[in-house]
Amino acid sequence: MKTYELRIQGFSGTGEALEMQEPVARVLCPVEAHNGPCDVPWGFTLADESHDLLLGIYATPEKAAEVAEKVRAVVGGRTVLLAEGDPSRFEELIEQYQIEHPNG
Repeated sequence: MKTYELRIQGFSGTGEALEMQEPVARVLCPVEAHNGPCDVPWGFTLADESHDLLLGIYATPEKAAEVAEKVRAVVGGRTVLLAEGDPSRFEELIEQYQIEHPNG
């Protein structure tokens, strides 16, 4: 398991990037008020130097690639780049996984 970052590019401003959070969140968590943990711990932030939306996930390489494909399908032709993420940027994802999977 590693932290991965999906960088969603092509927004004209911060507001437009923030509006994309909800449709992307529904890819990862189709039922917002569900019992138990999400299949993949995830969280959003904005890139410091641009209007890019960053989606952090904590997953296997295979699951990260699967999530990237699902995100590409809902972002309206915007570029989605998948790369290993900086664990310090998304520390809460690792902590969330450890709490939800104490024996994993």
